[in-house]
Amino acid sequence: MNVGLLAHPAEEVAPRLLGSVLTCRTPDGTVSIAITETEAYSGTADPASHAYRGRTPRNAAMFGPAGHLYVYRSHGLHWCANVVTGTDGIASAVLIRAGRVIEGEDLARERRGEKVESPRLARGPGNFCQALGITAEHNGADLLRGTSVVLSEGEPVPAARIQVGPRVGVSKAHDWQHRFYLAADPTVSAYRLSPRAKPPAGA
Repeated sequence: MNVGLLAHPAEEVAPRLLGSVLTCRTPDGTVSIAITETEAYSGTADPASHAYRGRTPRNAAMFGPAGHLYVYRSHGLHWCANVVTGTDGIASAVLIRAGRVIEGEDLARERRGEKVESPRLARGPGNFCQALGITAEHNGADLLRGTSVVLSEGEPVPAARIQVGPRVGVSKAHDWQHRFYLAADPTVSAYRLSPRAKPPAGA
């Protein structure tokens, strides 16, 4: 993966990441997942972004440089992984929402549960990180030159397979068409509107 592919706004990079592979190496073993669903978050210009109100110790990794990992805790329960994009110093990141395990399925299932079906192993951002073994220690990791977590190019995805829609579960800017996913792929998470989402003004 070339940093030049990531040094663009999140909404441009998000569809390009479909089909790419995220690999995490831990003492337990290695798991690789092909990405099937992403969401773009545009920093200070995006009300749903963690960086909307500016830089903090929590979201610092989101401000660059491109090609690093931004990891955060969701609702105090799950780790979520984002590929940092754009220009260094300007917050921009792509949330990885789902994927298909292509290496280390036994280890992924051990982490997720023996009875979890293969398409569900990495469905949803929290499950994606759990299957890979990504935690807070990977926040800020270099995905292009590091060794513990690596982003690489996978099989090319035909443009006709890429679907676009609103982001899942966010209450602000929920109608932005910044979610990208592979059509009819069983690993893609189901769309749900946040109960806190408000209709656009004038609607």
